[in-house]
Amino acid sequence: MAKQKYKITNWKAYNKALIHRGSVTFWLDDEAIQAWYESATPSSRGRPLRYSDLAITTVLVVKRVFRLTLRAAQGFIDSIFALMGIPLR
Repeated sequence: MAKQKYKITNWKAYNKALIHRGSVTFWLDDEAIQAWYESATPSSRGRPLRYSDLAITTVLVVKRVFRLTLRAAQGFIDSIFALMGIPLR
């Protein structure tokens, strides 16, 4: 059975809906930004931790939700922080 075609009568609303379909709204609250970097010093030898568990979990959730590779998720998070005007590194 063929898919039904609907006649579009409100082109202005249809075009606006198509534009908003590609929109991504993403935000981080102030607590998450403050907790982004690891503040505790490690008790073992070796390189100190740089990012908190919250930061790592957030990037992995974004990676999973948007089906990104790890480097693409890193670039996405970098661009979010750049748009917010917060230095990430």
